[in-house]
Amino acid sequence: MAETLTITSLGHEGDGIAETASGQKVFVPFTLPGEVVTAEIAGERGHLVSIVRPSPDRIDPACKHFTVCGGCALQHWAPERYQAWKRELVVHAFAQRGIETEVDPIVPVAPHTRRRAVFTLARDDKALVLGFNKRDSHDVLAIEECPLLVPEIENRRDKLAALANRLVDQGKRARMTVVSTDTGLDVSLEGARKPGRADYEALGRAATDGSICRLTVDGAEIVMSRVPELRNDPIVLYPSPGGFLQATAPSEKSMADLVDAAVGKSGPVLDLFSGIGTFTLKLARRFPVLAVEGEARLLQALDRSMRFSKNIKAVTMRRRDLFLNPMAPPELKPFQAVVFDPPRAGAKAQAEMLAKSAVPRIVGVSCNAATLARDARILIDGGYRLTRVTPVDQFLWSGHIEVVATFELARKGSTTRRVKLS
Repeated sequence: MAETLTITSLGHEGDGIAETASGQKVFVPFTLPGEVVTAEIAGERGHLVSIVRPSPDRIDPACKHFTVCGGCALQHWAPERYQAWKRELVVHAFAQRGIETEVDPIVPVAPHTRRRAVFTLARDDKALVLGFNKRDSHDVLAIEECPLLVPEIENRRDKLAALANRLVDQGKRARMTVVSTDTGLDVSLEGARKPGRADYEALGRAATDGSICRLTVDGAEIVMSRVPELRNDPIVLYPSPGGFLQATAPSEKSMADLVDAAVGKSGPVLDLFSGIGTFTLKLARRFPVLAVEGEARLLQALDRSMRFSKNIKAVTMRRRDLFLNPMAPPELKPFQAVVFDPPRAGAKAQAEMLAKSAVPRIVGVSCNAATLARDARILIDGGYRLTRVTPVDQFLWSGHIEVVATFELARKGSTTRRVKLS
């Protein structure tokens, strides 16, 4: 039976929050603050039945698959209110750690800019389906459009499905990572069956139209007509097959510019969790840089990027698991600035080492405001001052946000004002 609810706020994943007549908190997707709705309730989850009184900030969603596809949560909210809410996520994450700080206005990202997509492939009784998981389901939705993706990917869905058609058997699932580069689509297929000789020949023919620059299957290169390149003269990045890459080029540029400005005018610089060199090579135009990364294939990509980029200073690479073996204060001593950009889990062990160091400047980048705030608390308690926090909306219409935070060394034992959450 449906119950009438008033949405009071949004949770950190973008679901509306309401309270039932009995006082139970309920999360209702696709609702907005101030709306009166009816919803069927199961535990803490509410299924939206109807909107009795819509918010004046409600708009038409950009995609026909919205509410069915599991990718987006907030296409129905006016941009100004949506961006303010996302900025507030960052404010709240730092406040939860007792950190009161100014947070810059969010750096927005436009639709049709995501250059990296991860599709699910599944074969049913009829055909191969390429798409994304449905919301709260393991079923695959065959997408007909996606306003997040760059046209080079969105307009080649049928081509990509045909490319994988030979390698996904009945009842099986696979994953396809597609990156739009300046030389074509870099396609990496994982979980498909091992190609045979006839498959190699067919896949080679399928890639001759110039849209695919590289195809790999479970790490093995099947076709490469051109080397995948991401050009930003004089820097060229070479992505690793299926490896980590910033999701959009505009957000990558915004973050790289923020990092470059935060590092200041003195080197050398240490780039931790360096990946393929997104920040390394921009910084290396001004300073010698030591890039430290745990994945060998990302360092191999960085090595190629370093050799083919122009007007950069010395870059040294080191493979190291920074979760198990963080850089210690004596190793940090030669550097004037440190940049760290860890996975979502953050860099707690490394932050603890940085907090004991005397590095003048530290720049933290993260796709998880909560773990960045935790690491910031460690640095502040170690004597660093948080000077700037900038959110970048790399993950449009979702509850995820990129954040760049800058720290300067203050006197050891200094503190910051803690705030009490109401």
